[in-house]
Amino acid sequence: MRFTLVKNLKKDADMSTILKGLLFFIFSYLIADFFVKYFTIGLLPDTLILSLYGNEEEYIDPMSVSSFLEFWHVEIFFIMMILLTLSAIYIRTVSNVKNYKFALNLVMISSLISLVTLPLAFYISSHFVYIYFITYILWHLGALQMTLRSLWKLYA
Repeated sequence: MRFTLVKNLKKDADMSTILKGLLFFIFSYLIADFFVKYFTIGLLPDTLILSLYGNEEEYIDPMSVSSFLEFWHVEIFFIMMILLTLSAIYIRTVSNVKNYKFALNLVMISSLISLVTLPLAFYISSHFVYIYFITYILWHLGALQMTLRSLWKLYA
């Protein structure tokens, strides 16, 4: 995280290039995550409910507890790494404090809610799937906006 110590990111060509590459990979991860969720456990609430609880009529088994916990563990790790790194870059590249505080709070809170509502949906009630879906989309769109804005500032 050397970029937190560099005074002017635009003047340090090496660090600027590294950050642009990192932001490109973060952007790629966020886009790919939509497709991974869509084709594995489901992205939309109906398909997610089907993956979590199964369907006896269609002979679809519910997700096992161990598979769910492994999935949730990976989600926690990736969200933490993406958001902490992206937040540090975003704070350094965006100069308007009001803008970055709102975006950071929105993304952090919605990602936290999505992480909490997923096990609530699995263990307690399928109604939490809808909250998970909304907050999942919200934090991804917010993170994509933060990534694109940081890239814009680095290229401008």
